[in-house]
Amino acid sequence: MITYSLMDTGSDSLYEYLCKSIKNDILQGTLKAGERLPSKRIFASNLGVSVVTVENAYAQLMAEGYIYSIPKKGFYVADFNSSVVEQRESFVKKTFQEKTYAENAMSAEEGTASVAEEKASYFADFSSNQTSSRLFPFTIWSKVIREMLSDSRVQLMTNSPCGGVLALRESIGRYLRDFRGMSVRPEQIIIGAGTEYLYGLLVQLLGNDKIYGVENPGYRKLEHIYRSFRAPCQWISMDEAGVCVSVLEEKAVDIVHITPSHQYPTGIVMPISRRYELLGWASRKEGRYIIEDDYDSELRLSGQPIPTLQSIDLSEKVIYMNTFTKTLCSTVRISYMILPPRLLVRFYERLSFYSCTVSNFEQYTLARFIEEGKFEVHVNRLRNHYRKKRDLLLEALYHSRLKDRIFVSGEEAGLHFLLTIQTDLAERVVMERAEARGIGLVPLSSYFYGEVPEENIYVMNFSSIDIDRADEIMERLYQSCCGFVY
Repeated sequence: MITYSLMDTGSDSLYEYLCKSIKNDILQGTLKAGERLPSKRIFASNLGVSVVTVENAYAQLMAEGYIYSIPKKGFYVADFNSSVVEQRESFVKKTFQEKTYAENAMSAEEGTASVAEEKASYFADFSSNQTSSRLFPFTIWSKVIREMLSDSRVQLMTNSPCGGVLALRESIGRYLRDFRGMSVRPEQIIIGAGTEYLYGLLVQLLGNDKIYGVENPGYRKLEHIYRSFRAPCQWISMDEAGVCVSVLEEKAVDIVHITPSHQYPTGIVMPISRRYELLGWASRKEGRYIIEDDYDSELRLSGQPIPTLQSIDLSEKVIYMNTFTKTLCSTVRISYMILPPRLLVRFYERLSFYSCTVSNFEQYTLARFIEEGKFEVHVNRLRNHYRKKRDLLLEALYHSRLKDRIFVSGEEAGLHFLLTIQTDLAERVVMERAEARGIGLVPLSSYFYGEVPEENIYVMNFSSIDIDRADEIMERLYQSCCGFVY
């Protein structure tokens, strides 16, 4: 076990002195290439310092290329005669060869879990937009399940209609009337296992000979979904109010997919004037439709939401979509869309042979959860939790060494905001330095189609952030984009 005396660090902080000591041992050959370093926790205990001190030292050494990490394996001394990438590949290849056939025959679920565990190794991951599973109302949900098993055995064993069980569709309709001001008949609501599945149904319903428009910047997965159904797709540029109607006309778009209540990733809330402008565009030509994706409307943290396009649509041109994945948890794959009456007949004529992809059990459980007011209570709890988290995070940001170098926007609605950082470093360098310090970042530029100048604007998803680490997170962020380079 390597060790150092930290009694006389001079003007250096503990992590700076530790970083220099390890670096010196590497340069002197005391620590050999490929040698494994102590784990952060064990090393900290041996030295009598905090784990954070060792984390910072390792992060700096990684940024400078003296060491490298292997997920779930540890930290290793770098070989200056080969690249870090080559070393990682060599290590992984060797490890793979040593595994047995049985060990490699892991399921897809286990593989997904491994990825999640690796991401969880970040000190703070702003690239993840999943809500915390710890906030799921397990006790209440299990109580509702027991009630369903006792009271609704016949319904549970009866095949549901293609659009979903009536009880859930009625509950959703009443909820939307009370909290979003929408007037919807139950038969207009189509239940599906995730929005991706519903997008596929829409392409079949509307036709793959139509031109689909998606927001630029926007959710890149949408383009892949539409193109997988061989539907032509166009990226639509935006201004401060959302998608530009003139661009829709220019690119001959038939169907536009938008997130007007909280645009992802810019955070733009589309004003009512632009909403009416879009409705006007749709009504001017037969076959035009607007897909209104209201993916996180329940999690608006400040003020009253602007009315949905669906609620002010008089021409039956809006297809409304929402999901319970954001408000419940990522594994509850229950989403729904609301079809305008003119499309409803077409749907049942062409697509009624599809079975509903959500089990009766889940549908009836959720229906009762909503009907008994438990969903409303849960959403209010979520709002309070994330509002407090956002406020504390912003407070830490404005009191950090970054305070004079930043601009925050889009913080009023939803679980992310945009952070603009004034720095001379390129985005790529900032992200590399941030990752070395355990901070996961994703730039706004990665959501654009086409060439986009790097502007050091970052999409800060804060739902999974440990707020107790806020001050340390901000210091690491500062070191990533503005701190001294050794």
